[in-house]
Amino acid sequence: MPSAPSFKELHPASPRASRAARSCSKKSGTRCELLLRRMLWAAGCRFRVDLQELPGRPDIVFTKAKLAIFCDGDFWHGNDWPQRKAKLSRGTNAEYWIAKIERNMERDLAVAAELRAQGWIVLRFWESEIRRNPRQVCGLILNILDSMHHRRQHPQPRIGDATQAAG
Repeated sequence: MPSAPSFKELHPASPRASRAARSCSKKSGTRCELLLRRMLWAAGCRFRVDLQELPGRPDIVFTKAKLAIFCDGDFWHGNDWPQRKAKLSRGTNAEYWIAKIERNMERDLAVAAELRAQGWIVLRFWESEIRRNPRQVCGLILNILDSMHHRRQHPQPRIGDATQAAG
């Protein structure tokens, strides 16, 4: 892997811009992550969150299935990178932001490779993908878990629920 770029000479446009970027950037518990976690939980899945022992601290982890899930922010992880890079190159402090996001993308690849080398299945979803169709993303995860024979613990329906559904 190439050496990490140095940000020594690169700085955000202003302290105010830096504060603003930090305040809207969360490492864990983002809206899209919470949405996906709620859907998985409602489907009967039990998982770990933000497991620090694993490389990259996956957002959602199924330890028995060795399935690590990342909910990547579109901006910070370079979704639609050619278009985003072109737009950033015309903006303020372009060199800084392009180097930062490209480094994030390199790190994402390295983390995924390290996890796979340890026997993990790695899934990465864009925040926009989760927000646009959370059921589809959840369904994909459930199908993978089912195909691995790590079936979810389905809550047992109560008798009243079954009769209401039938009527």
